[in-house]
Amino acid sequence: MTPPSKHTAPEARYSKWFLMTTALFVTCLITANIIAVKLISVAGWILPAAVIIFPVSYIVGDILTEVYGYRQARQVIWLGFFCNLIAVAAIWMGGLLPAAGFWDAQPAYDRILGYSPRLLAASIAAYLVGEFTNAYVLARMKVATRGRWLWTRTIGSTLVGQGLDSAVFITLAFAGTIPMAGMAAAVVTQWLVKSAYEALMTPATYAVVNFLKRREGIDVYDVDIRFSLFGTDA
Repeated sequence: MTPPSKHTAPEARYSKWFLMTTALFVTCLITANIIAVKLISVAGWILPAAVIIFPVSYIVGDILTEVYGYRQARQVIWLGFFCNLIAVAAIWMGGLLPAAGFWDAQPAYDRILGYSPRLLAASIAAYLVGEFTNAYVLARMKVATRGRWLWTRTIGSTLVGQGLDSAVFITLAFAGTIPMAGMAAAVVTQWLVKSAYEALMTPATYAVVNFLKRREGIDVYDVDIRFSLFGTDA
């Protein structure tokens, strides 16, 4: 009798480390968007509660670009975008469904989880501008520095990316509703706090980057690509 043939599983296209890093990025992004509704006061500074987790998405974005390159980071950024849209749509539809007769928390649900169209549009625009700028700046700086001085590109890309993220969000979300001086103060405050977070996490970023480069056996340099947003680069 001929023994049954043995089939091996197809070779994985993405390593478990890449998948874990991607999952962390998406989790941080969605969590930040949910808890951002709460405003907190830290040393007199008014900030969204998302400040405890959102900067981590930028750190993970730095790690993805540094280790795997801009092309892979671009895929993860778009994945995070679509996953966030799914979360927003599910929350919105959940709010529309008729509540059970004994459930009296609909106003609380709407207040905490409801998204105004303006805030949602501002959040999406800020995310795309900030994350893609962050990845672009880091990738270009890596080539320019020939892979040296990792701290300069993680902090430098964050200064640019987080600055644009904060400016785009605050401007689109609150223009015409609060004074210009108040908007400028909010942008600068968020920018400084998020950038300081990145700087403090530099030792951890080094450790993770070095670990992944050893495990994966790769260290991508984005040379001679057009840095497109939609996967059409050479």
